[in-house]
Amino acid sequence: MKRTGEPRTSEPRAGDAEGLPSGRRSAFATVVLGASLGGIDALREIVGALSPPVPAAYLVVQHIGRHRSLLPSLLAAWSELPAAHALDGEAIRPGRIYVAPPDHHLCVAPSRIRLVRGPRENYTRPAIDPLFRSAAQSHGDTVIGVLLTGSLSDGVAGLLEVRRRGGVAIVQDPAEAVCPDMPLNALRNAGADHVMPLAAMPDLIARLAETIVQRSEAARRIEGERDG
Repeated sequence: MKRTGEPRTSEPRAGDAEGLPSGRRSAFATVVLGASLGGIDALREIVGALSPPVPAAYLVVQHIGRHRSLLPSLLAAWSELPAAHALDGEAIRPGRIYVAPPDHHLCVAPSRIRLVRGPRENYTRPAIDPLFRSAAQSHGDTVIGVLLTGSLSDGVAGLLEVRRRGGVAIVQDPAEAVCPDMPLNALRNAGADHVMPLAAMPDLIARLAETIVQRSEAARRIEGERDG
């Protein structure tokens, strides 16, 4: 797909999605990452240690508003993984980083990207909550939500939805965050399965992704035996 020009967009409310059809489970983990103030440096530390063999796709929202963003090229330079602004309707594939383009919410439908110019959430577009919420609704317990440094409370409601749908919530240690508001608000209102410094996240993400894939493969075998 060519990645130039105005992003194509969908019309549904940001973050609304149907779950995976019955009998279908993701063959890889869906890792959603949200960041605001101080997020560029935080993302650099994480993506710089990500490994291509890890069975995961990465979707990123950094608060940028309407401003032109060079984040995909920066992430690609820092990581072994390819990174690009997401395109509406493109398939989600493991081993890639998808970045929310300016002024569009990045959302997830079953196995595909949706870009939505819905209302601003938490005073911003793109916002973290639509990504986390739609990923949780679409991919359930194959989602790993990662909330990083930032002000106010974007991502908190979405992280709660990730946990409610069986996914795993990782929150940056507020003590090391440039701006601890989002991590602190997440811990107060959504809780977390893991609270840790940035340096520990890539290894944990890799281990969680492997566990998710093994669990999905086991579920498919059981479904196959039952149907057979």
